[in-house]
Amino acid sequence: MSVSELTGSLLSGYQLELGAPWVLWLMPLPLLMLLLPPMKYRAEALFVPFFKEVLAVKKEKPSKGIPVTGRNWFRVILMWLVWICLDIALASPQLVGEPEKQVKTARNLLLNVDLSLSMETRDWISAGGEPVTRWEAVKEVMEEFIDMREGDRMGLVLFASQAYLQVPFTSDLQVVRNLLKESEIGLAGAKTVIGNSIGKAVELFASDSLQERVMILVTDGEDSGSELPPLQAARMAALDSITIYTIGIGSVSSGIYELDETTLTAIAEATGGAYFRASDREGLLEIYSLLDEMEPIEYEDEDYIPRRLMFYYPLLAAFGMVVLFHLLAGLFSTFRFLLNRVKPEA
Repeated sequence: MSVSELTGSLLSGYQLELGAPWVLWLMPLPLLMLLLPPMKYRAEALFVPFFKEVLAVKKEKPSKGIPVTGRNWFRVILMWLVWICLDIALASPQLVGEPEKQVKTARNLLLNVDLSLSMETRDWISAGGEPVTRWEAVKEVMEEFIDMREGDRMGLVLFASQAYLQVPFTSDLQVVRNLLKESEIGLAGAKTVIGNSIGKAVELFASDSLQERVMILVTDGEDSGSELPPLQAARMAALDSITIYTIGIGSVSSGIYELDETTLTAIAEATGGAYFRASDREGLLEIYSLLDEMEPIEYEDEDYIPRRLMFYYPLLAAFGMVVLFHLLAGLFSTFRFLLNRVKPEA
C-alpha cells in the first residue's frame, strides 16, 4: 500500500476544520514590520577642529552620525514562516468525522446458559446446513447476539450440576464471545441446576451498581436437584430488580430429556420478563431479534462527533525552523571566528 493510499484510508470520512478561524486575520500582522522605518541608533563620536584634514589624509569620506541597520531578508522570511505556522496552530486545525451516536452504558446483561449433557443432543442444523449439537448451535447464534449488544456490560454464567461464573460483567464483549466459544459440554457436570444458577446470578448482580439488570436464561431441560428452588430464586431476582427472559431449547419431550416450560414461564413472569421456545436455529435467531427490540441499546442524547486535533503539526514546524536557524547561525559564527584567527601566510 502506498503512502497516499494509507493516508487516504486513515482520513476517510474526516474533513479539515478550524476551531478558531478568526485567528487567521492576524496572519498579515508582520507586514507592519515592513511599513515601519528601519531602526536607527546614535553612536559616540569625537569632534576635533582638524576633522576634515584627517579625512583628507586618510582619503575617506565622512559618514552619517546615525547609522541605519540593514534588513536581513533571510531572517525576515524565516520569521514570517514561523509566524504563519504559529497562527495556524492558534486557529486549532482539526479533522472532524461524521456525527455518531454515542452508546450509553446503562445495562448489565447476564447470559445464564445450560451446559448439561442434554445440550449434546444432535438435532439442530448449523448455518452451513450440517447437523450439529444444541450447544454448538446455541454458541453460534449467541456469538451473533453478543456482537449486536455494543454498550451493554455483559457477563456469563454456565451451569449443569454446578453453576459457576465464566465471565464477570465487562464492557469487552470480545472476551465474553471468546470464553463462550471455548466452553464445552461436561465442564460443570451432567445435571441441570436452574435454581442454583439464578442464585449465582443474583449474587453477581448485587456486587454491581448499574440499576438496569437483565438475565437471559437458556436451557433445554428441567431443574434436577437445585438446593435453591427455581421459583424461589426468581422471586429473589425480582426483589433485586432483575428481569429474566427464559429460552427453552428443543421440544417439550425429547427422549429422556424434558423441557419444563411451566417452570420457565413462571420464572419469566415473576421477574417481568418473557418465555420463548426455540426448536431450531432460525427460531433462536428470531428470539434474539425480539430481545433486541424489548431491551434496545441506549444512546446518549447528543450525537458524538469524532475529532482529531492537529495543532501540534504546525507548532512542531515552527519550533523546528527556529531551532534550525539558531543552529546554523551558531555554526556560521563559529566558522567565522575560527577563520579570523587564522593568520595569512607572509
